[in-house]
Amino acid sequence: MADWEKYKLEEVIEDIKEDKYVLPVIQRGFVWNEEKMELLFDSLLKGNSFGSIIVLEEEKDSKPLFEFRKFTKNGEEEISKPIDFLPHAHKFVIDGQQRLQSFYIGILGHLDNKTLYFDLLGDYKTNYDFRFSQDKNKLNTKKEDDHKTPCFWYPIPDLFKLMKEANEYDSVAEDLIEQYKEQYNFDENTKKTVKENLKAFYKNVFNQDVIGVAQVKFNKKQFSETERKEKVLELFKRLNDGGTQLSAIDLIASKLKSFNYKMEDFLRKLERDFKDINLTLENLIKLIFILQDNSVKQMSQIDESDTTFALNNETRIINTLLMVREFLKQADLYEYYENSTNRSFVPIFFIAYSIFHKDIKDADILHIWDKVETSSPDFNPMKKWIYYSLLNGVFRSKGAGWTPYTTGINCILNIMKNHQKEIFPCEELFDLYRDYPLKNFTLQNTISNLDKFDDVFLYYLIYGKEFRFRKNDIDHIMPKKILNNYHYDDTMINSIKNFQLLDYGTNRGVKKDKPFKEWINNAEYVKNKRKYISIHLIPENESLWTEDKFPEFTKSRGEMLVNLINKKIG
Repeated sequence: MADWEKYKLEEVIEDIKEDKYVLPVIQRGFVWNEEKMELLFDSLLKGNSFGSIIVLEEEKDSKPLFEFRKFTKNGEEEISKPIDFLPHAHKFVIDGQQRLQSFYIGILGHLDNKTLYFDLLGDYKTNYDFRFSQDKNKLNTKKEDDHKTPCFWYPIPDLFKLMKEANEYDSVAEDLIEQYKEQYNFDENTKKTVKENLKAFYKNVFNQDVIGVAQVKFNKKQFSETERKEKVLELFKRLNDGGTQLSAIDLIASKLKSFNYKMEDFLRKLERDFKDINLTLENLIKLIFILQDNSVKQMSQIDESDTTFALNNETRIINTLLMVREFLKQADLYEYYENSTNRSFVPIFFIAYSIFHKDIKDADILHIWDKVETSSPDFNPMKKWIYYSLLNGVFRSKGAGWTPYTTGINCILNIMKNHQKEIFPCEELFDLYRDYPLKNFTLQNTISNLDKFDDVFLYYLIYGKEFRFRKNDIDHIMPKKILNNYHYDDTMINSIKNFQLLDYGTNRGVKKDKPFKEWINNAEYVKNKRKYISIHLIPENESLWTEDKFPEFTKSRGEMLVNLINKKIG
């Protein structure tokens, strides 16, 4: 059953401060950005509805159904903790966390060291203007629309305190107008604006019942603890249809955390500590399932054993991920993955799987790469597998011949399960690719195969940590416009053998359509020719730098690319 009641925002804020409203462990973190929070305060002062809050009511002296954490004043979340008996009645927020957290931070705290300011000279007839800032002096001093009317930014926490002490708005308005009269030179219209803005703030924070709270209760005699948890999780899932929606992964994380509160810290810590190799919450949960030889678990299949597995193996999982990172560094792939959200995590799943299932102690995992050349028989097969997989685009979302994140994972896992505790099954995985079959898969590093390889990964091999697509164009080394005059085949012109990455300004400016030899030999354009040749892998034989020698140039550069691949793979 549920009881419905309305409260003043000031009452709710004080209750949050006294920990009467708390966040159950099943809740995700705070995700709203500054703009959403600012708009929420605008909606509040306009008197617009912003939805009800739904809470699970837990009585004083009772053992709570879920562990919980406090609301945060600064955006840095607390860790949920167990408690045997509640010192007073608590409201566990099931729906409405983002709104309540926004109000709490805006009124009593700060976000990333930024305070919420209210423009007291804003046009109250249209919008109420709120902005987060570390420094009031960095906010606009004049209205953006006319650049004549000044802005009067005032911090919300200070305003809340003044009004709470005065218990009305009129005297607060008079005091602020008197205090800032020299700075703003108030006339009757601007005085009225300040008063109307403060009136709206006082009315909707202190005077009106604006927060609707539905309190859910369960008869503890009628339902067991497990049944009540399941009902709350189901309610939590259904409420996901509105408001700031949770993803399927957020819901799975909620269920995992419901079995043991320590899972919250586990997920948060690993996601934070291995963010550099793209260990998102989704990838982390998927890894937990894969390590248990099951990659296709649905929400309904998740049970306490998944949480128990993760927590019981926390040290081993952390050590495994540390060695995955070390593998990427020693294999010269770390910069390819570092802080990149568009790299497939699929190969990392199985590097981790192989390491995790080695027949060694948890602590010994940290030493598996100590002597790669002499005592790590897995390193070279792993490296060969991941390089050829990336070269052949095996994990691309489209065009590989399978769906990597579903079919690909399932097929690879079937091979890996049969080789647990053995040397990494590189050749068996290549056989899988051939038998599937995947499009154009090859282990032949030849000039003719270069354009079948994944160009993104090839550019990474050429440029290493300097590889940045966003800052560069894919540029024809020898201009297409000139090469067309020689009637060369388009596939020859538009080939990785004639492509380089070049910054926008240079490519679209001084280099555009200039003969390559003329351009590269002009010190005004290319200040360090030797360095340029090295960076872009240009043949050193200058006799090949003219467009009439284009076939010979591409053959020479193709050989350099093949040699580079062979050198990288080892």
